[in-house]
Amino acid sequence: MGKRHLSEEDIKARYITPAITGVGWDIKKQVRLEYAFTAGRIILRGNVTARGKRKRADYVLFYKNNLPLAIVEAKDNNHSVGAGLQQAIDYAKHLDVDYVYASNGDGFVEQNLITGEVRELRLDEFPSPKELYQRYLVDKNIDKDEEKVILEPLMAN
Repeated sequence: MGKRHLSEEDIKARYITPAITGVGWDIKKQVRLEYAFTAGRIILRGNVTARGKRKRADYVLFYKNNLPLAIVEAKDNNHSVGAGLQQAIDYAKHLDVDYVYASNGDGFVEQNLITGEVRELRLDEFPSPKELYQRYLVDKNIDKDEEKVILEPLMAN
């Protein structure tokens, strides 16, 4: 069975999650799967109210407990590699995250929301937590003193 016949969940399990965990992201401590960040919009019809769909990011990657660095949106392989990028960007704006990725299992498209740079990555080129954190420090122009202020409250977690 080829990739085109796999569901989005299969693509995540077989390709995306192994690419992320393979470079050192801890699935239990640093990766939040199906991360819901809205309750869904309220829909009113007469006297009846209901909630719309919640917004959920496929993956949110945290360097430390309260420091999210990246969002990864997955699509099945019938979509292009970057098909989920705009969705990831929309989610990143809600969550104040600076790096977004989209994947269909063939590779990743990365957009740095600080610099605007967009690039394609092979599955084995996904950045490690340390690499992405170092890029974050450079892209945000954070010096050692500012870094201590950022990390200090996070060290207690």
